[in-house]
Amino acid sequence: MLPRPLRSIPLPGSFTLTEDTALRPGPGTAPVAGLLRTLLAPATGLPLPDSPDGAVLLVLDPAEHDALGPEGYRLTVLPDRVRLLAAEPAGLRHAVQSLRQLLPAEALGDRPAPGTAWTLPGVDLLDRPRHAWRGLMVDTARHFQPLDRLLRTVDRIALHKLNVLHLHLTDDQGWRLPVDAYPRLTTVGAVRDRTRLGPAEDGTWDERPHGGAYTKAELRLLVRHAAERGVTVLPEIEMPGHVGAALAAYPHLGVGSARPDGVWTDWGVSERVLGTHEPVLDFFRTVLDETMELFPSPYVHLGGDECPTVQWEEDPDSRSRAAALGLPSARRLRTWFLGRMGEHLLAAGRRPICWAEEEAGTLPTEFTLMAWRDAGHGLTAARRGHPVVMAPHRTTYLDYPQTDRHGEPPGQAGAVVDLPAVWSTDPAPADWPAEEAGRVLGTQAQLWTEYVTTGGHYDRLLWPRLCALADRAWNPTGEYRRDFLPALAAHRPRLAALGVTTPGPGA
Repeated sequence: MLPRPLRSIPLPGSFTLTEDTALRPGPGTAPVAGLLRTLLAPATGLPLPDSPDGAVLLVLDPAEHDALGPEGYRLTVLPDRVRLLAAEPAGLRHAVQSLRQLLPAEALGDRPAPGTAWTLPGVDLLDRPRHAWRGLMVDTARHFQPLDRLLRTVDRIALHKLNVLHLHLTDDQGWRLPVDAYPRLTTVGAVRDRTRLGPAEDGTWDERPHGGAYTKAELRLLVRHAAERGVTVLPEIEMPGHVGAALAAYPHLGVGSARPDGVWTDWGVSERVLGTHEPVLDFFRTVLDETMELFPSPYVHLGGDECPTVQWEEDPDSRSRAAALGLPSARRLRTWFLGRMGEHLLAAGRRPICWAEEEAGTLPTEFTLMAWRDAGHGLTAARRGHPVVMAPHRTTYLDYPQTDRHGEPPGQAGAVVDLPAVWSTDPAPADWPAEEAGRVLGTQAQLWTEYVTTGGHYDRLLWPRLCALADRAWNPTGEYRRDFLPALAAHRPRLAALGVTTPGPGA
């Protein structure tokens, strides 16, 4: 089972789900009982009706909160009954996912598996996560990711008890979020003329236009589907850099008189940034308002990373703006801009989050920071009082190759992020002071999609490395070879049943 439970005690006997098995949902558990039926129906075909005498009990008991926390659970399988117990619905949903993993792997498939005995081994599981934030970021801007792929991603990460799907919706190379007030963001900003096929030195291009944008109905469906499975969808709207697609749609948002020729087609980071005049702030406040209407997530991500400052430094109006604001230089317009957008989110009852950069110390501590460069950035942010999500690129960026072997699919250059590296991720290392470690919310993996053009490549990059991150985010105990690798070997048939083809054990 992955992630590995904190405690698993084998018990004698087993319990087999049959056409006669019924559920006995306790008060407040009906939605989770419905989820259990929904998840098991495609493969098993079992009706699992509710009954006061049902042998599968679902129980919410707030008195268990001290022992289990908001996401912990206890799952007990006896010969005559199965009991799922939690203090809150989140924990009960995790118990459902563990029950699915105890069944034969065929239970995870999307088609009937006749003749399979749906037998659960006798066991007593007591389980709770180490970290509250366990996520995956998917970049939909570089290559558009269709809705059905995102829905499957939600199903798969929920099985692994990850609870955040972070959508990178806008960047230099594409804008995927519908904004009614500014329709050109998707009619113009969602399509680029061509796409680079490899590193810049290769000089090869796909000359076909690439584009795509979601409808509001599709995003609401995704948010609802995720919420039913205990996953929060976190939207990211990049600013004040990584905005080439927005500037192609609305050039007046930029600095000076320079106008882009269209949505940026290269990889890397365009030097074009947002202007800092008030109409630009109002524009993005409106964008954030429509974002919050679609996504009930308590957090909204403002991007904020890798923001070039050369345009501000060379532009007289931007330099004057910085001086009027009392900033030491035009470079500080980045954190000033983010601070204004953060104020807007806070006033709406949301929490701003952005990627951590060197000058993050000038951001208010109400900002949660994602430490992506290295763990040291996370420690620095925590010392300054920021909540932190650890996402160091050398262990959590799954767009890097898994091996250096010939034939490895294209990926980011400069490093190999293999399975041991991902499993080595420790969001709050033991040598951190307790106060700083206490500010670590958790960790997440990142899948940037410059080179991800197919569903097969998408899956190959994610799995099984995401299993390793899920394991460490949930259960920090054990050793890689002694504990994780055997659990992964037993888990591979489940991945296969999900339709995921993974690199072999040597990868």
